[in-house]
Amino acid sequence: MEAPDDVLIVGGGVIGLASALALLETGRRVRVLEAGLAGRGSSHGNCGTITPSHAAPLTAPGTIRKVLGWMLTPDAPFYVKPRVDMAMWRWMLGFASHCNPRDWTRAMAARASILQSSRALLPDWIVRHGLECEYAEDGVDYIYRDPRELARFDAEIAGLRALGIAVETVDGPAYLRDEPALRDGIAGAVRFPGDARLRPDRYVAGLARAVRAAGGIVEEQAPVAAIASTRDGVEATTPRGRFAARDLVLASGAWSPRVGRALGLRIPVQPGKGYSITYRRPALVPKRPMVLKERAVCVTVWDSGFRLGSTMEFSGYDDSLNRRRLDALERGAAEYLREPVGPHKEEEWFGWRPLSVDDIPLIGRAPGHPHVWLATGHGMLGVSMSAATGRLVAELVTGVEPHLDPAPFDPARFG
Repeated sequence: MEAPDDVLIVGGGVIGLASALALLETGRRVRVLEAGLAGRGSSHGNCGTITPSHAAPLTAPGTIRKVLGWMLTPDAPFYVKPRVDMAMWRWMLGFASHCNPRDWTRAMAARASILQSSRALLPDWIVRHGLECEYAEDGVDYIYRDPRELARFDAEIAGLRALGIAVETVDGPAYLRDEPALRDGIAGAVRFPGDARLRPDRYVAGLARAVRAAGGIVEEQAPVAAIASTRDGVEATTPRGRFAARDLVLASGAWSPRVGRALGLRIPVQPGKGYSITYRRPALVPKRPMVLKERAVCVTVWDSGFRLGSTMEFSGYDDSLNRRRLDALERGAAEYLREPVGPHKEEEWFGWRPLSVDDIPLIGRAPGHPHVWLATGHGMLGVSMSAATGRLVAELVTGVEPHLDPAPFDPARFG
């Protein structure tokens, strides 16, 4: 067995790498155990928007009614594949119990706190570690073709403004005068000038390099087969050997429930399958990232490319690529954009996002395990929440006063 580390991180995605880097900055010795290749999970194909605007959780009143209506529509934005899966249906019942105004408001406040913290930390984080990821503070626009849908968003706008998130509205004709990439027929737009964007595959690759440069060890192709508490901390067994440390951070995204079983943990997270398509940049592109709201398609433009993404599919750990859902991204984009795709398709991607039962991340000590910590359940917002999550994990593990209130994220909230 290798000599003990201070901290083992299980998971080499954006949350695991950010947590590793933040812990290394405190002087801790850190080893990351990644089942595949670092940074190749759900962060790789993310749309790369940094979005305090996305503070509102999926657990909105009325969500379950919509989901049930979409169950026979396989290309719906939020699709639950009909199947016998008792764990998924138990999770869905728990999710439904949070789809009420009180829990929705509570979750929005918690998510806003970590999203705003991450957005504030990210520029310095990128510069300090030399993360070349095409970061830009362009804001994000929500685009509406249906005036009724735009009007329905007013209540959410009020909630976001109350939490200190800047919001502007632009009527359709004014927006079209300034944005030639869009087709006619836009009812209006909601602009979030405080949002930003980056290229996520380059961001996570940069985090992995920064972890190694800071003295951390990243063990790839090292899936964790067993975790055991010891007298002095925690021990993890992998095909590459056994590793011991005083503390272990479980940050394996949608796989966290499976890994956590080794410790008897019940982690209320389900894998939500997301899709994206990356193209060579077309000639006519939007000036800033967009969410095409009626079709729930995110559009992100970088100097190096162009990506359509989004959707949430609950089909367990099914590893097939659903062509229908990829086609839906292109169809949706074609309703809004004059050039909805690029001249060359570079990548078709899917990955599993870790969606918690209340759509709030689980960050904190694992119940019943003094040396095990959780950092999972970030849903579609792992990249957006990464800098603040990494810092919060480092603060909790090292016993430093947290920079934001950790209580809403405490895994103990589930008993």
